[in-house]
Amino acid sequence: MTTLDEARELLREFPVADGHNDLPWALREQVRYDLDARDIAAPQGAHLHTDLPRLREGGVGAQFWSVYVRSDLPDAVPATLEQIDCVRQLLARYPKVLAPALTAGDMETARAEGRIASLMGAEGGHSIANSLATLRSLYALGVRYLTLTHNDNVAWADSATDAPGVGGLSAFGREVVREMNREGMLVDLSHVAATTMRDALDTTAAPVIFSHSSARAVCDHPRNIPDDVLERLPANGGVAMVTFVPKFVLQAAVDWTAEADENMRAHGFHHLDTTAEAMQVHRAFEERHPRPVATVATVADHLDHMREVAGVDHLGIGGDYDGTAFTPQGLDDVSGYPNLVAELLDRGWSKSDLAKLTWRNAVRVLGAAEDVSRDLQATRGPSNATIDSLDG
Repeated sequence: MTTLDEARELLREFPVADGHNDLPWALREQVRYDLDARDIAAPQGAHLHTDLPRLREGGVGAQFWSVYVRSDLPDAVPATLEQIDCVRQLLARYPKVLAPALTAGDMETARAEGRIASLMGAEGGHSIANSLATLRSLYALGVRYLTLTHNDNVAWADSATDAPGVGGLSAFGREVVREMNREGMLVDLSHVAATTMRDALDTTAAPVIFSHSSARAVCDHPRNIPDDVLERLPANGGVAMVTFVPKFVLQAAVDWTAEADENMRAHGFHHLDTTAEAMQVHRAFEERHPRPVATVATVADHLDHMREVAGVDHLGIGGDYDGTAFTPQGLDDVSGYPNLVAELLDRGWSKSDLAKLTWRNAVRVLGAAEDVSRDLQATRGPSNATIDSLDG
């Protein structure tokens, strides 16, 4: 039996619970949610990283579907609701493969049924429009994590890729974290500034996640997690889910991406645009300036380091498929997870440790958030604080 065969066998028992996939946004951008035009029951390799056959091939057993919307949209809340509706349409359309999931127990039930547990995560605090009632409403609609920021600051939290604003979390930002704890919504610290990470860890009563972030000590990009934060995860109980995005995992790709992003802006495109027209501009730039290529080993290097600093009980996977223009060799799309597991087997990771990485840690952290929520709801009601009352 080859190592790849061993990896596939392991994933049949402990499939991948992936923290972040941007398929809903890709469907919005490409076909405005016309699911007939992008029927993911059939291979969609020409258009998407994600479809049902490749999810099966990749050994995916649970997926947090991102209900991300851009932070510069004037109406972020209705756009987020449209994203949630897209996920619901996918669940209704493919019930034999995708299972709606709200809890850790639902994830385990889906695994037993051989279906892919489908959860939702909102990416960016702009999606709650400074409203705790909106936060609670997103939870009621099935959203199980909120990434506190995306690429831009919000009024109450600093982003990793924006100029410092409030210096981490404001008083209202800390109240957002407390209210997420009370609801049972995971606090996601991908995309946030290191100051925000530390403030959130100081505030939260529940384990946090990083839904798609890698190690800053391995690749010095502000989207990655500093070692002092990774060191705090054992005490918090949280999980850092390594991402595959080349510009976050390979230093040469960081530098290349800065040039490529500037080229996109010079041609009138948002640097995250993955439409056909935008990708044509990307490809033309790449022909002139060959792109540094990350590999499965590049990602494994991050996991080796994160394991050394945080411990294997605090690691997971968040590929960010369909939210990135480029992917590493061997992790080209959602069928590639067995290649990463095989690489880690070759590096001496035990099957028990890999089961934690792929499945057990993600289930545990959601269950822990549920436990904290039950305790908090027994002692206090919903917060009606406003950003004006707390931040002035």
